[in-house]
Amino acid sequence: MSNNTEPVKFGTDGWRAVIGDTYTFENVKRVALATAKVFKDHPKIKNGIVIGYDTRFMSRQFAETAAAVIANQNIKVFLTDSFVTTPTISLLSRDLNCTLGVMITASHNPAIYNGYKLKDEFGGSMNIEEIAKIENELKSIKEVETKKNLEELVKEGKIEYFDGMGFYLNYLKSKIDIEKIKQADLKIIYDAMYGTGQNIINKFVEIKQLHGEVNPSFGKSAPEPVQKNLDEICKDIKTGNYNIGIVTDGDADRIAIIDEKGDFLDAQKTFALLLKYLYEKKKLRGKVVRGFSTSELIKKYCEKNNIELETVPIGFKHISKIMISDDVLIGAEESGGIGIKGHLPERDGVYNGMLYLELLAEYGKSISELKKELDDEFGKYFYQRNDVHTTEEKKKKALEICSSKKAGDETGGKKIISIDDLDGYKFYFDNGWIIIRASGTEPLLRIYCETTGTDQTQEILTKTINQLGI
Repeated sequence: MSNNTEPVKFGTDGWRAVIGDTYTFENVKRVALATAKVFKDHPKIKNGIVIGYDTRFMSRQFAETAAAVIANQNIKVFLTDSFVTTPTISLLSRDLNCTLGVMITASHNPAIYNGYKLKDEFGGSMNIEEIAKIENELKSIKEVETKKNLEELVKEGKIEYFDGMGFYLNYLKSKIDIEKIKQADLKIIYDAMYGTGQNIINKFVEIKQLHGEVNPSFGKSAPEPVQKNLDEICKDIKTGNYNIGIVTDGDADRIAIIDEKGDFLDAQKTFALLLKYLYEKKKLRGKVVRGFSTSELIKKYCEKNNIELETVPIGFKHISKIMISDDVLIGAEESGGIGIKGHLPERDGVYNGMLYLELLAEYGKSISELKKELDDEFGKYFYQRNDVHTTEEKKKKALEICSSKKAGDETGGKKIISIDDLDGYKFYFDNGWIIIRASGTEPLLRIYCETTGTDQTQEILTKTINQLGI
């Protein structure tokens, strides 16, 4: 198989593909063998590799296949005995002192997808250099033969089934103030979106749980905690007098919060309120790391409190890398992925959801009250993102238009004051900014916009899309 026709492409967070198209048992075997070969001389290889899986169609079988390939290379494999969250694999990779973790998941993608995420020995997202080595190794792997099957490898102790869910539950118990949450007597509703976060929070506190069963079709929706997918939980909150709604995505590394009025709290405010809680109430210190497409509200908060802020390209792996090496209080990306000091250099939707319960118990105020405090202190921020599917030709043309723009030009009806090309094209104007950024794996443009004072995001997005001809 030549490199030009290589079907396995790693994006910002692992390899994802359509099941039965390029996501096949044969390609999973190839990626697993490449992983084993790249890491065979790792200092911790004797401690093994941990593998877990989500609630998607055939995920367990894909995980068992990957485990058998790696174990056939004389590497010990800890295979979870049930589906687990992606952060659980990050935690196990770190706390079992393993070489790395493999998670079979396509996260929030539609049901026809599956994927292969890699977590490093520190429990963070695998860095780009290591992923590149695996991609390079794949070039020479055409077919994979396994001498011993799963049952033989289990008998020999090369593959060991491990209670990943139990490990994670015990960890949460040690990290979250469950008693404080119980004493606050909060009325909580949680939407697991048929994903791996189901039946965790209800082990600690009383909640109403939605979609807390395995359904590989995800109810014919994508398990992504964005506003358009959350009508049911928002409606339930409006009629049920709940204090908070928590939502996690398919592999439970991302979070969405719904306030007590049934209103969606955008990911920027979700990030800002957690930062406020960690800094004010938990008295934690350290730098803040944010993705390129996150709100300027975070910048304002950091400036006011003299907190060091670092901005990185989009993709949590860039945040993970800094969390591993520096003293980071919180790291977050635009899409609801948040990493917290003292936990993991990684996103964890369930952990962050429980931190939100702690936050409500500590402040004794509602989410809308806390949000209003932010608005009163820093002004109102409005945020929106559009993913525009187009053709490869139109995508290239749009990027050419963006690359030719300079300060003084206009975009979306706004005069450009300055430009930042850290990751895509970010155009600042008098009361906000817009980013145009291309997907690396499909004919798709992601367009992000934020305005302050008044909500002009939709108007600017629409005009920009029209101007770019997409």
